[in-house]
Amino acid sequence: MNTPVPSLHLPLSVVVIDDEPLARIRIRTLLSQAAVPNAVQSEFGESVTALLHLQELDRAGRSPDLVVLDIQMPGLDGMVLAARLRELQRPPAVVFVTAHAEHALRAFDLAAADYLTKPVRLERLNASLERVQRLRATLQPARDEPLDDGEVLVVQERGRVERIPLADILYFKAEQKAVLLRTADDSRTIDDSLTELEGRVGARFIRVHRNALVSRQAMKALERRADDPDGGEAWAVQVLPTLEWLAVSRRQVSAVREAMAQPL
Repeated sequence: MNTPVPSLHLPLSVVVIDDEPLARIRIRTLLSQAAVPNAVQSEFGESVTALLHLQELDRAGRSPDLVVLDIQMPGLDGMVLAARLRELQRPPAVVFVTAHAEHALRAFDLAAADYLTKPVRLERLNASLERVQRLRATLQPARDEPLDDGEVLVVQERGRVERIPLADILYFKAEQKAVLLRTADDSRTIDDSLTELEGRVGARFIRVHRNALVSRQAMKALERRADDPDGGEAWAVQVLPTLEWLAVSRRQVSAVREAMAQPL
C-alpha cells in the first residue's frame, strides 16, 4: 500500500537524541515555540536504544519526519547513527545539534538537512524546520521506482519558476551558498538546496560527493585522477556530453562504481 505524500499542514514528527538532559529540555522548549508545527514523538539519551526504536518505527511504516541529533555521545556517536539511519526504507531528515562546529562538512556528507551549533537560537531552528517541511512535501511516495522520461523538475531561479525535464539534467553541484544545475546546453544557479533536490529527483541521480548529485545515465567513466592532499586516492566521474570531471568522495566510490555497472 502506497503511503501518501505528507501535507505541509501536518505537524512534523520529531525524535530528539542527546545524552545531556538539559540539552533535550532546551530543544523541546524551542520546538514548542517554533513557527513550524511539530510534535516530539520521543526522546533518547543514548544512541543504541534510539536506533532500535527508529528501526522498529521504519518497519511499521511510521518513521518520524525529523531526528534532532547530537554528535558526541556514548556508544554510537551521532555521525555513525546518522549513517545507519540512511539505511532505513524511509529515512528521516537529520538536523545535527552540537557544540562542535568542526564536524559540519562531514555532516553534510551524510546529507544532513541542517547543522546547528549550541546554544541553538529559535530563528535558526525555525529555518531548519522549514527546510525539513519543504523536503517532506517534495518526497516521492516511493523514491526508488523508475521515473518517466517526461517527468520534470520545477526550479526557482531568482524568483523565476521553470519546468526542466529530469532527463535533460546532467548534474547538480553546490557552489558556496547556491546550487548549479547543468544541462548539455545550459547551466543556471537555482534557489533549491542540494538536500532538497536529492529528495525530489529520486533514484535517477546519485550522490557522488557532499557537493554533487549526478544523473546515472550521464556518467561515462570513473577514474582515479590524482592523489589528494591527504595522501589518499582522488577519484572523479566524467559526465556526458560535456566531458566534465566531477570529484567523487572516497566513501562514494563503491556506490558510483556499482551504479555504473548496472544497466540503464
